[in-house]
Amino acid sequence: MKRLIAVVGIWLLTATGAVFAQDVNEQNPYELVEDVAMKTFDRIKANQEQIKNNPELLRTVMEEELLPHIDYQFAAFMVLGKHFKSVPKEKLAEYVQVFRDYLITSYAVAMGYYDNQTVVFEPESEFDDKKSVTVRAVVQDPVRPEIKIAFKVRKDNRTNQWKAYDMVAEGISVLNSKRSEFESILRQEGIDAVIALMRDKIEKPVELKSQDA
Repeated sequence: MKRLIAVVGIWLLTATGAVFAQDVNEQNPYELVEDVAMKTFDRIKANQEQIKNNPELLRTVMEEELLPHIDYQFAAFMVLGKHFKSVPKEKLAEYVQVFRDYLITSYAVAMGYYDNQTVVFEPESEFDDKKSVTVRAVVQDPVRPEIKIAFKVRKDNRTNQWKAYDMVAEGISVLNSKRSEFESILRQEGIDAVIALMRDKIEKPVELKSQDA
């Protein structure tokens, strides 16, 4: 699972070009994914020494560069799955907020595994009449086999902006994995136990480590 978590973060750090990213284009799902990747990579690269001294800065980078382009509420509800209707309405807002912070932490932890990989994205396909698309890519590592990944991106009906909500690495969906992890807890202990589990992980410090750790 650590290997999958590492891959989740690698897409943000693709070095497919030397041009610094400008504004993120949320009108094009393919450009969105690549723009966020380049922008986040540039910021981490520019702050390597500070991050090395204080890995907690990765949370700030994730919150400011990544989170605005993630539909975390949609993702949070998808993770609940069939249990969505059984969660008290007064608990949903708390759950979504904690899930938001949990995502920030998860991506920050993923950045701690970064080890100079690159990501090559597939060519853009037609998306004008679509509400969701899958942006596929390949993670290239100088010493490890290539890893096929795909990013699920959906269009907001109100704003017409595209936002990512899931990633699939070698056929394994991050959201499906979290749904499986939380399902038995939701069934046996309820939403409070899931919120407590996420809070526990949020409170743990971010560490820099190799992918083989």
